[in-house]
Parts: sequence; C-alpha cells; structure tokens
Amino acid sequence: MTFNELNIAEPILRAIAEKGYTHPTPIQEKAIPVLLRGEDLLGCAQTGTGKTAAFAIPIIQQLYLDEFRVKTHRKIKALVVTPTRELAIQIQENFTEYGKYTDLRNTVIFGGVKQGKQTASLRQGVDILVATPGRLLDLISQGFITLKHIEYFVLDEADQMLDMGFVHDIKKLINLLPTKRQSLFFSATMPKSIIDLSGKILGNPERITVKPEQATAEKVDQAVYFVAKENKPNLLAHVILSEKAESTLVFSRTKHGADKIVRRLAKDKITAEAIHGNKSQNQRQKALGNFKDGKTKVLIATDIAARGIDVSELSLVVNYDLPNVPETYVHRIGRTGRAKASGIALSFCDVEERPYLRDIEKLINQKLPVISDHPYVDDSKEEVGKKPEPQAKKKPQQARKPGSTGNKSVWRRNKPKPKS
Repeated sequence: MTFNELNIAEPILRAIAEKGYTHPTPIQEKAIPVLLRGEDLLGCAQTGTGKTAAFAIPIIQQLYLDEFRVKTHRKIKALVVTPTRELAIQIQENFTEYGKYTDLRNTVIFGGVKQGKQTASLRQGVDILVATPGRLLDLISQGFITLKHIEYFVLDEADQMLDMGFVHDIKKLINLLPTKRQSLFFSATMPKSIIDLSGKILGNPERITVKPEQATAEKVDQAVYFVAKENKPNLLAHVILSEKAESTLVFSRTKHGADKIVRRLAKDKITAEAIHGNKSQNQRQKALGNFKDGKTKVLIATDIAARGIDVSELSLVVNYDLPNVPETYVHRIGRTGRAKASGIALSFCDVEERPYLRDIEKLINQKLPVISDHPYVDDSKEEVGKKPEPQAKKKPQQARKPGSTGNKSVWRRNKPKPKS
C-alpha cells in the first residue's frame, strides 16, 4: 500500500513525499483510515514505528478540510499531550513538516523555560497545540488556554506519563475536555493501569497493536558483552573506538551515571554529551541539536530524556546498564533500526544484571549472541536463586588500549551468521 491509497489530501501528500515517505508503516496503514473515519483509537506501538505521523496526518487533514474553521480567530481544536519536552518539540516539528502546505498553525509549550514566547504564540492563535502536562495546566489556570473547543485529543507515551507521576494531571485535563471529541491514546506497553486510564478517555475505540518483538528481531542486530561493573567504562571506550560509528546513543540508568560516563570518555579523548532531567532546557536542546547535526557523535541519555530523540540513520545503541523492565530494552534499541533502516544494539551485562538479560530474551523470543573477544570479559557465575554478593573491589585487568584490536571492529568479527 502507498500513501496515495489512503485518501490523504494533496497538500499533505506533497509534504510527506518531500520527506521521502511513500509507503506507510504498519501502524500508519492501520490507524490513518480509522482516524479519518472519526473513531477513537487505542494504539500500542514502540518507538520508531511511525506513530506520530499516524495521528498527525489525520488531524491535519480533518482540520484542513473543516469548512467551518475560522482562520481569522483561531481556536485550539487539536491537543497533543506528551511527557517530555524533547518529545513535545519533536511532535510539533512533525506537525509543521506534514502541514507545511496547509494554512494550519501549531505551537508547543513545556516547562523549564520562561513562558513569554509561548504565551505570545498562543495569543496569535493556533489550531494545534502540543504540550507537556505541567505547563499546560499552568497556562490554563492563568487564562491563556481554554480546552472547550478541542475536537481532537491525543495522549502520547501514556506509560511514561504514568511512570513520571502525571496521572493526576491527566485526570484534571480529561475533566476540562469537551465530552464530544475524537480521542487517541498511544502507549508502548499496556499494563492494567494503562487500560484503566484509557477507559476514562476513550469511548469504544478501535485497538491497534504493533508487536515490539517483530521490530526487535527483524531490524536490529543485537549482541551482549559480559563485563564486570567496574570495567563497563573501559569497555564502552573500547567499543566506541572500535566501532567508529557515525552516531552512538548510550543508555545510562541514572542521571549521575550519565554525567560520570561523559567524564570517563573524555579521558580517552572521546567527546560525548549527556541529556537527562537535571539538565536545563537549553542544555538539553543544545546537546540534542549537536547530536542530530553530527557535531557530537556520542550522546549519553536516561530513558525518560531519550523519548523524543529522532535521529535518522542512528548507527549504534549501547545499553550501558541493562533495564530491569524488558519492554524498556525494546524501546531503547528501537532508536536504531527505525522505519526500514537497520541498526546495531550492544548491551553490557554484569553479573547482577543476568536476570534482566533472561527477561529480555524471553520477551523478544531470542537468545542474544555473546561477544567474548574483548579485553574485559567477565566469566563470573551467577548463583541461581540467590542474589549475588557485592563484588569485592579488584584491580582492573591490564588490557590493551581501548580500540586497539586492529582495523576490524569487534562486533563485525563476531557478528552471528544469518541462518540459512
């Protein structure tokens, strides 16, 4: 199927064609017709499946074709709520790109910055608003925003919204919305808490699921390194210098850990920047901009801050710390292998993370290949049924200088051969 077969208006088709879109992704193919019919939607899809276009294109089209829309006195007709500043900005940029040949206006609001520019944009009138919950409620209480004209409501990354403690804010927003509206609810996972929340937002929705296992298994080459916790910094430097990737996204479990990794890489003359919740908005945007532009080849991120990172042709994802929630692994590696591209995802696993690895392998229904040809191999045995004792501090192994294994990368020399 092509986008031409989805009954999309010509100005939008022209805009997405300029972005190189010809064939819709599975969630776009399923969601766009449902939304153009005006039905509610409950969507379950991981990062990188194209869900922003899946809801943005129908919203733009329906507003563009609305003959009763007053262009001189614009009122907010579409609202997209998302958990992080980075993701809000990314979504707003997509609305701008897809709607460039329409007369629609959009803007984005988020906390962490002064509100002056945001309120000035609102005063000029907008059709589509993308927002984070805190700043949205703040500007509503100040009288800058009313939701009484909303016709299209999108709650994106709902699972992260709950993880970040926004559930009460979301419930407040729902009470402010008109009863008659089209509602779209997207989440990467569907635990009971998400199902319960969706029931308060949606009427009788169409449900669409794009299984993460398929995207993980088919599009991303994956492997794992067994390494002692204290040797992870050395191994990361070794991998970065060996791989020589154009862009590397490294996931750290904590904000403090992300900053520590940046300082450690600097010792090997590897320039990296960190992006996490303790950074100011300007710092985060500058680091993300440098990474997208290729000025910085290595970005260290926490899971929350990574939502909204959309880098075309991201070469390598490194799980410096394995996540304790297996679905998070799928979302992380979905940053590479986006759309129809391929990518590489490498994971570091210390002895205490072995149970996390088993959970991940169970979820994706495959055994991750182990790379053992590296200078920091850890062959510690995990005691089954017992939490490992804290490792005694030991002198790091004497090893070759990071990246000095020859011209061929460790990954490519150990890359599993495809099954015949």
